[in-house]
Amino acid sequence: MVLPLYERKAEFFRTLGHPVRIRVLELLGDGPMTVRDLLADVDIEASSLSQQLSVLRRAGIVTSRREGSAVIYALAGPDVADLMRAARRFLTEMLAGQAELLESLRGDAGDESVSVPR
Repeated sequence: MVLPLYERKAEFFRTLGHPVRIRVLELLGDGPMTVRDLLADVDIEASSLSQQLSVLRRAGIVTSRREGSAVIYALAGPDVADLMRAARRFLTEMLAGQAELLESLRGDAGDESVSVPR
């Protein structure tokens, strides 16, 4: 059975739906890294990182290769880094809009008193 594209997209986004996986993809956006380097930047146990890397590798989002005793991970293609940058832009714009709304609400003197935590 062939899955519709929207179902494959949903599965892809479910695969991305873990903070450690997102952090790994952000780091790999700067170029290939060894597991040791990833461990230094992602503050989790080695076994947990290995599990998350396996999920990404099985999904075809990252690749791995062995050089001596080191395993080096890389993004499977530049589109993943583009997606991470697009998500960052989207969230930045969304948060900027919320900050503008908050400032507008705080600046509305004369309206009923609204307590907004700072």
